[in-house]
Amino acid sequence: ETQKFLEKVLDLLTFMLPYYKREGKSQLVIAIGCTGGQHRSVTLAEYIAKHYKNDYLTHVSHRDIERRSRH
Repeated sequence: ETQKFLEKVLDLLTFMLPYYKREGKSQLVIAIGCTGGQHRSVTLAEYIAKHYKNDYLTHVSHRDIERRSRH
């Protein structure tokens, strides 16, 4: 299920990103969550950023992991 989800997300982003760029958008925020915020969401966010890093400036922030490390 996760692999199918990833394929669909990448397909949607690959379709949309050129239009965002053409319209002059400076950023697109993509949020991925899961129950714990430490496993699938982290892996998917990293994979998506790596997938597009050659064509777009990417930045990944793991909000829940960063919160846990502060406490």
